[in-house]
Amino acid sequence: MKVILRNPRREVAVAGNRRVKEILRELDIVPETVLVICGDDLITADQVVRDDATIELRPVMSGGGQRDPR
Repeated sequence: MKVILRNPRREVAVAGNRRVKEILRELDIVPETVLVICGDDLITADQVVRDDATIELRPVMSGGGQRDPR
């Protein structure tokens, strides 16, 4: 399968039908730090990705709370 990573953008080939959590472990990525997207769907760590699929890993970003302007 093809894995597209962001920040920096690069592509990695991973062989075989695998669960998302196994792919992330192999790539040394903490699951809570990325969103995993296959096509138009957000997929979970327990889902199996087929060998012929392409997935994208996007970093999770969060903003801080808004400051009180007073």
